[in-house]
Amino acid sequence: MRIDLLVLDGAFDLGLTSILDTLTIAAELAQQQPKPRPRLQVRRVGVRKRVKTAQGFTVPVEKVGSGPRPDVVIVPALGCKTPPTIDAALGRRDVRDGCAWLCDQHERGGRVMAACTGTFVLAESGLLDGGSATTTWWLAPLFRQRYPSIDLDESQMVVPSGRCTTAGAALAHLDLALWVVRGQSPALASLTSRYLLVDERPSVALGAIPDHLTHDDPIVSAFEEFARKHMADSFSLADAARAVGTSERTLSRRMKRTLGKTPLGYVQDLRVERAVHRLRTSDASVDAIAEEVGYVDGVTLRTLLRKKTGRGIRELRRVAGSG
Repeated sequence: MRIDLLVLDGAFDLGLTSILDTLTIAAELAQQQPKPRPRLQVRRVGVRKRVKTAQGFTVPVEKVGSGPRPDVVIVPALGCKTPPTIDAALGRRDVRDGCAWLCDQHERGGRVMAACTGTFVLAESGLLDGGSATTTWWLAPLFRQRYPSIDLDESQMVVPSGRCTTAGAALAHLDLALWVVRGQSPALASLTSRYLLVDERPSVALGAIPDHLTHDDPIVSAFEEFARKHMADSFSLADAARAVGTSERTLSRRMKRTLGKTPLGYVQDLRVERAVHRLRTSDASVDAIAEEVGYVDGVTLRTLLRKKTGRGIRELRRVAGSG
């Protein structure tokens, strides 16, 4: 399988090297097995002769279109962390040329993938329109604003949609690389993940911080503040809407449009974040923590934690003890 990494100017160093190292290790491990696995051939390609990473390192690249046609194209993240820097990057000529090449490869039957802020480049190409995607969690509101025709699920590490695949925040580059390897050989992907000591991470719920979602909606901001102050109280949409000076319908619509969540869903995320923190940093009982975050007993909290994080109480506390 031929894999091209489309390296754009200002590429996020950690993302680029994570994909390169993971795929290279997988390729080496494949050839060391008694029965050699399918060969992985990885190249770095660019739309310009010279490409520099966000940290200023020059990356040797081959010109797109040179050499054999790739089976898979991966776009690593750009070193952008805020909406203004992403907007500026997406307006660059090299990014537009990269988008055109992605469309060409997709038309020729190739699979196209991206991780973290690289998902914005893939979305900009139009190839995700009408499909599903994930992205780096704190920029999800901007993604929804720019690409309303894409069904965004930022809670997932990797989201396949047709011949396009997207992965979440920075370290999801690893998940995406392993996902590519798994498509060729599940056994090789398992061996590579064990070699790298990478645990399976089905969602980003343990890492996302609800307070750090980037947006500029004043109603949503007011609701976020209200929700944090009243986390331990029984949630009422009517009370919340009244507190932020709007109607229930408007609040629900603005939350869905901006964060992709219902008001109750956002409150649940806050409660999960607080509960996980308390489980990791205290010996408080589940029932006591449940009361702190607005539930009458630990049963409801256990169910919510399992649903949101994929882990039970013992596993969450073991994560804390393992550090």
